[in-house]
Amino acid sequence: MNSQRPVNLDLRTIKLPITAYTSILHRISGVLLFIGVAVLLYALDLSLASEEGFAQVKECLQSPLAKLVIWGLLSALLYHLVAGVRHLVMDMGVGETLEGGKRGSQIVIVVSAVLIVLLGVWVW
Repeated sequence: MNSQRPVNLDLRTIKLPITAYTSILHRISGVLLFIGVAVLLYALDLSLASEEGFAQVKECLQSPLAKLVIWGLLSALLYHLVAGVRHLVMDMGVGETLEGGKRGSQIVIVVSAVLIVLLGVWVW
C-alpha cells in the first residue's frame, strides 16, 4: 500500500457536488418522514380515542412550536416527493449525464424551495 497518498479527513474542506447535497437531503428527509409518521400516528390515535383527546390534540396543534414541527414534516415530504420524481425521471433515462444530474439537482432545490415557502404561508 502506498503510504504517500494524500489523506483528507477534514470534512469541512471537502467540496461536494450539488448532486451529493440533493442525495443527502433526500435521505435525511426520508428519515424525518419515518419519525414524523410515528408522531402523527400517535396524535391521530389520541384524537380518535376520546373527545378530550381530540381537544388536547387540537389545542396542541395551535401552538407555534407544533406549527413549526408540522411545517418541517410537510417540508420534508415535499422535498422527498420532488427528489423522488427526479429519480423516477432519471430511471426513464432523462438527465443521466453529469450535466443533466447537476441541472436536475438545481431544479429539485428551486422547486422544493418555492413549494416549501408556499407551504409556510399556508401553515402560518
